[in-house]
Amino acid sequence: MLNLDAIQSLACGGLFLLVGYAIRKRVPLLARFSIPAPVIGGLLVALALLACRQWEVAPVRFDTTFKQPLMIAFFTAIGFNASTSLLRIGGRQLLLFLGLASGLAVVQNLVGIGLATAFGLPPLFGVITGSVTLTGGPATGMAFAPVFAEAGVHGAASVALANAMAGIVLGSVIGAPVATMLIERMKLRTPIGSPRTASAVAVALADEPPASAPRVGEAAYAGLRNFVWLLLAMGLGAWISGGLGQLGLTLPAYIGAMLVGALIRNIDDRHGWFGLSMPTIDIIGNTCLSLFLVMALMDLHLWELSGLALPLLVNLGVQSLIVVAFCCWPLLQLMGRDYDAAVMASGFIGFMLGTTANAMAVMSSLTERYGPATRAFLVAPIVGAFLIDFTNALVITGFINGWK
Repeated sequence: MLNLDAIQSLACGGLFLLVGYAIRKRVPLLARFSIPAPVIGGLLVALALLACRQWEVAPVRFDTTFKQPLMIAFFTAIGFNASTSLLRIGGRQLLLFLGLASGLAVVQNLVGIGLATAFGLPPLFGVITGSVTLTGGPATGMAFAPVFAEAGVHGAASVALANAMAGIVLGSVIGAPVATMLIERMKLRTPIGSPRTASAVAVALADEPPASAPRVGEAAYAGLRNFVWLLLAMGLGAWISGGLGQLGLTLPAYIGAMLVGALIRNIDDRHGWFGLSMPTIDIIGNTCLSLFLVMALMDLHLWELSGLALPLLVNLGVQSLIVVAFCCWPLLQLMGRDYDAAVMASGFIGFMLGTTANAMAVMSSLTERYGPATRAFLVAPIVGAFLIDFTNALVITGFINGWK
């Protein structure tokens, strides 16, 4: 057996990450369903190890020491995105949309627990196949997998991957047809204008680019400054998470760092003390996410899914019907029962079953056909990209502490 140390394992993860991007570029179907490149690359390794296991061969062992800090770094970057100024921009509709998403996350877990109990599985199996991997996606699923494994869910990481991947596909397939049906049957009035302006608000949320390109030294210092603030949030957050753990609460390792990141961001918005650059922090966070996912999947034991196919399929079918029904009535009505609300419904399906990338892809396909939906592109990405991660973490933590 080839034993790779932490650095070698990280390098191997980076290599298969690039392989994942190359494969997705050459297979249009993968890009159409917004399958993440880290998932493609990491899953290749997991499938290869599964095949080797059938031949009773274990060719390599990875040291995944860096997996935890990479995961925490990504969620810390999410915390830095939680700006109260963005909440004020979205106003009442943004808070309402977040409330609806958080409420449905609770429903997903309750339904999952009910179905898991019916199949004779632990209640927490229903939570990991509920909001952990549907609302949360593969990143949240893999982050919480060790907690569920310790709580007695056998093969938690493999279950999380399978459910999250299936959710991504379903979110991409279902979102646009449901919204199209709502627009056509309810004869919702669509705007007149260029569809290219649909994401203008989302683009405006990003930091303004500098008037002229910064010199190399200035750019390096700016990147270093933002990286240091992210590391500081991670360090302080570890103390907070540790303190909360001593109170008897089962929390994900990243929750403290997310809270510190949000605090630093809002102080900087108000006083400008830290000179944060959100595009820079987003680049750092997304890079850490990609490496975390590919390393987590490289160390996945797919053979642990044996015997769980039927419960997973039934759960996904029921959860998909609930999300669609929720979008067709309460969400559409409460968000205004207009064209923007229908586009928001498609995005809602995208990230409540898959990821924000699915939501954006589905919404873009609708606006290309019917025209821009500025309000939808303001509300859905803000909620799906980071706000739901805060509330979903609280929902998941509540269920874990209630059923552990």
